[in-house]
Amino acid sequence: MWTDGYLRFYQPRPQASRLLICFPHAGGGASAFRAWPFLLGDDTEVAIAQYPGREDRFGEPRVEDMDTLLAELLAEALPHAGRRPFCLLGHSMGGAVAHELAMRLTSRGAGPCRLVISGRQPPSHHPLNSTIHQSSDSELLAELLRLSPDNEALAQEPELAALLLPVVRADYRLIERYRPGDCPRLDCPITVLAGEQDPELSPEAAHAWSAYTHSDCRVHFFPGDHFFIASQRARVVATVRQAMLEEERT
Repeated sequence: MWTDGYLRFYQPRPQASRLLICFPHAGGGASAFRAWPFLLGDDTEVAIAQYPGREDRFGEPRVEDMDTLLAELLAEALPHAGRRPFCLLGHSMGGAVAHELAMRLTSRGAGPCRLVISGRQPPSHHPLNSTIHQSSDSELLAELLRLSPDNEALAQEPELAALLLPVVRADYRLIERYRPGDCPRLDCPITVLAGEQDPELSPEAAHAWSAYTHSDCRVHFFPGDHFFIASQRARVVATVRQAMLEEERT
């Protein structure tokens, strides 16, 4: 594995024709996308953002402010942006991070070829009065169970919950305090991935991403809840790969 500050390259492919940079969900780490390089193939290199305070950065202070996080990610992404075509992909909180980073890169003449948003509502639908980060641990666990029954493991393993809940809470604090500013339309197309039973992203909100690009916006629905991106991984990866290939043909 090659590590480069925030970015993790579990399967380095510097000669690959394209780069995909992925941004995990709240409470998640780079391992959420660890299998992607093997599923996408040799012509795609995958870089995954590792936010501080988890996995191999567990001992580092967590970032709880969107602007701080974006400033650091921008500094690391810019050197990669000019080398070859690249796409940004973010799931849930990572979708907001990816969109904000896409706007910042575009303003510097180094925008992505495509933005892939997974399980995240657009800025026009961003909740402004959510205070989940102020909840008790039991309430936070209930919220995670609302998103997916697969999170039941946290409720059954107190030691695991004690390690992960502070990370989840910090990320919720970041995204709940985030306030989208002006959002100039991107020049690149947007691909939206959504779970059919995801309580966080309605079909209306998924299609509303079309207002954030001058180009094409396509929405793809998959069986599953908020974490369909894991339960439907093979289908999701195939859809993302097809979207990247279509962009290169145009």
